[in-house]
Amino acid sequence: MNYVSTRDTSKDKLSYTSAEAIKLGLAFDGGLFIPREIPALSLNDIGALKDLSYTDRAKKILSLFLTDYTDEELEQCCSEAYCEDSFKGGAAPIYKINDSLYSLELWHGPTCAFKDMALQIMPKLLSKALVKTNETRKTLILVATSGDTGKAALEGYKNIEGINIMVFYPNDGVSTVQKLQMASQTGNNVNVCAIHGNFDDAQNGVKSIFSDKAFKEVINDENGVILSSANSINWGRLVPQIVYYFSAYCDLLDNAAISLGDKVNFCVPTGNFGNIFAAYIAKLMGLPINKLICASNSNNVLTDFFKTGEYNKKREFHSTISPSMDILISSNLERLLSFICGSEKTQSYMTMLANEGNYKVDAEDMEKINASFVGLWANESDTASTIKNVWTKYGYLIDTHTAVAVKCAEEYRRDFTDNTVTVAVSTASPYKFAADVYASIYGKKPESDVAALALLSEKTGVEIPYPLADIEKREIRFKKSIDPANMKNEVSDYIKSL
Repeated sequence: MNYVSTRDTSKDKLSYTSAEAIKLGLAFDGGLFIPREIPALSLNDIGALKDLSYTDRAKKILSLFLTDYTDEELEQCCSEAYCEDSFKGGAAPIYKINDSLYSLELWHGPTCAFKDMALQIMPKLLSKALVKTNETRKTLILVATSGDTGKAALEGYKNIEGINIMVFYPNDGVSTVQKLQMASQTGNNVNVCAIHGNFDDAQNGVKSIFSDKAFKEVINDENGVILSSANSINWGRLVPQIVYYFSAYCDLLDNAAISLGDKVNFCVPTGNFGNIFAAYIAKLMGLPINKLICASNSNNVLTDFFKTGEYNKKREFHSTISPSMDILISSNLERLLSFICGSEKTQSYMTMLANEGNYKVDAEDMEKINASFVGLWANESDTASTIKNVWTKYGYLIDTHTAVAVKCAEEYRRDFTDNTVTVAVSTASPYKFAADVYASIYGKKPESDVAALALLSEKTGVEIPYPLADIEKREIRFKKSIDPANMKNEVSDYIKSL
């Protein structure tokens, strides 16, 4: 299978192998890589996945997209990524909240966030991609993070030979636990830097570095370094996320919650649109999905988009208790537009977004989009009350992002009178945001965010996940904070030190 850019309007589009797409991260024209075609799975094919382990399910799905990787290579990558040491008790389990609502827990990996599901395997795919493309230069992974991607990428890439990684995060836009996770990261090939700004500032800074051809030529010629990405703009980050939607469906079958062929809804807390776009790909492949509910927090630019067809980033930015969703530029929406609208319109929309801050999709195209998606949102009060209600009613502890998904799932079922079994995608352990979870349930914030972990565990009886235990005792290695305008200089200085 080959890949093309979302913005390539030429008659004979430039094609790339999956290894090339994973190595490059971003296309030559600033677009994102998408597959030329979508592989199809029959209901029988999906049913056959039910009796497989998560590792074998992953190998099967990935083999359909990464056709230049051998079966042996994919077996090794999947086995190493989803082993018991990394995902204690298994990856991506389903939890029954009630008869019609389930939680897909994607946070049982080494950093307690859903990004582990992709970032435990992506470094292995990239390492093999470098070999496949005869790449001998050093690779620097650049990451902009709203909290979870950074730590998961650092953990996935630490100490991998020939690859270094540099992460930028908004200094006041992540939780204390997220900041401690990144600032204390171990490894001899990692670097972390905070910026004075929000996630969009970090993401725009990284994108501008990738699109600066002169800068990339200089670091290649003078330092022998190429750039790649671990954000979901990289296909190697996104493609493993398709797997867990199939896996969730199989687990629902195994639990007799549904029968083969029954449709389900997925409600996904959404920031950069990669997680929910992976679900859309699964639907295109044949997974029986009824509706994809795009759940936003107060930064509800996507909710407005699905209602009006207009994407407008010119709005107030809100810092919320679900900070990983505090995003106004959802990069992966470009991939959806490319599938629905074609490359010419997509290129035009992206140009308007960059120059004017907004664009509006044609009514005919929005009708196609809304056949699969609906956008809803939860404010801060909704989020807090959902955490408390779910704990009080079901004895189930959820984080601030999962709460947005649960609230929107319940609202959708009520307002759209849809009784389809719905899966709320749970993207983080409640202990990554322990202070806000504690305050939501008990009405008062602990003295510190770190102290909240022990207090929440003591009150609820829910054990602190091993990756977060004693986090306050870890050595702080990275303390620098810079203006976004200095990101390129910071990258240049780091490259010179390699």
